[in-house]
Amino acid sequence: MHELQNISPVDGRYYKQCAALRDYFSEEGLISYRVYVETEYLIALSALPLPGISDLSEESVQKIRSVYTHFSHSDALRVKEIEKETNHDIKAVEYFIKEKIAEIGLDSIKEWVHFGLTSQDINNTAIPLSFKHALERVLFPALEEVLGEIRKLSHGWKDIPMLARTHGQPASPTTVGKEFFVFFERLDNQYTDLKRMPYPGKFGGATGNFNAHHVSFPDINWPSFADKLLDSMGLTRSKTTTQIDHYDRLAALFDCLKRIATILVDLARDCWTYISMDYFKQKIEAGEVGSSAMPHKVNPIDFENAEGNAGVAIALLEHLSAKLPVSRLQRDLTDSTVLRNIGVPAGHLLIALRSTLRGIRKISLNKEKIHRDLEDNPSVVAEAIQSILRGLGHPNPYESLKELTRKGSKISQEELHNFIDGLTIPAKEKERMKKITPFNYIGIVPKDL
Repeated sequence: MHELQNISPVDGRYYKQCAALRDYFSEEGLISYRVYVETEYLIALSALPLPGISDLSEESVQKIRSVYTHFSHSDALRVKEIEKETNHDIKAVEYFIKEKIAEIGLDSIKEWVHFGLTSQDINNTAIPLSFKHALERVLFPALEEVLGEIRKLSHGWKDIPMLARTHGQPASPTTVGKEFFVFFERLDNQYTDLKRMPYPGKFGGATGNFNAHHVSFPDINWPSFADKLLDSMGLTRSKTTTQIDHYDRLAALFDCLKRIATILVDLARDCWTYISMDYFKQKIEAGEVGSSAMPHKVNPIDFENAEGNAGVAIALLEHLSAKLPVSRLQRDLTDSTVLRNIGVPAGHLLIALRSTLRGIRKISLNKEKIHRDLEDNPSVVAEAIQSILRGLGHPNPYESLKELTRKGSKISQEELHNFIDGLTIPAKEKERMKKITPFNYIGIVPKDL
């Protein structure tokens, strides 16, 4: 039960929910990605005309790659042991790989490990790559589940009319399905944008100019080499940098995730409000307690949990996108400690997605309450009547309906019909107006529902 002692709820209370992210954002996960980048770089060097390494056999290449493919928990512990001596995390990875290279009989090429590189060539490649994999393998599937469930509700409830509320007041009717489809379309748009965004990587030496590479082997096109290496990893190299990536593209990814989290907050609040209005009922879970004092309560805890965790994700993503692109001159270390936290908003966003999914799977419609609210508010068709009157050239239609509907108490269907009967318009138009009710005045239902 070691999670009981963890400070962050991502690794404590929500340990199981976030377990899938550990391979990407834990210290061990970070080390493994650093080892991956270093070994793939070493293998890429062996494909160049470089002394002592270009004649490696395929068997030797596979042995080098096994340093990453067979990376274990004990290997991670070994890296941390080395770090105690070096007091430098990337140098510890370099020495670890050199140990492994010697073990597999390739001691002669060990000095090519980390050749010409600076720490950020590794970090600014390993971290975006781990982030990419975490999104594609964990967060995207979770988001797709939420999208699928919202789409299902949108389609199932597309023909159910509902009183809309603008400023909290009764407004022109809508349908329950359409209101859910609003959230589907918003989330789907952001998801589409997110999938199109490139994941950046920085690879250019101590100050981004390939100084050490170029002075050692000036005949090699090192920028082209780096482009191909990062492309093989699914990353897009930032061409002109200082010692570190400028993080602009990574910031764009954070901002898109922030918008997704913001939409989840909006969805959670609307669902919470519909539950409080008794439009939605919640399925009762056996053994679940709504209140420590009031036995009758069934609280909308999933939506509250989703809203809270999405809010934490927003705050952290906002900081990441605002801070990371700012660095003093060619390098300061503020990005290093901040980058270690990118798994935290990912964890909170994952919790928010899963809470949202649980919440919307629990709700059912209270059709009686929705029907009753429509019946009690016939005045909401005033917009329809005054619009038709405008088209007929009737004088002051808006003002006439305003006087009728804002007299301080709700008007009845009968009062509305009496008003229509008193209009000096053709009888067929009067009949058309009388057929308009809060149940059929729902406009155009989106075709995509």
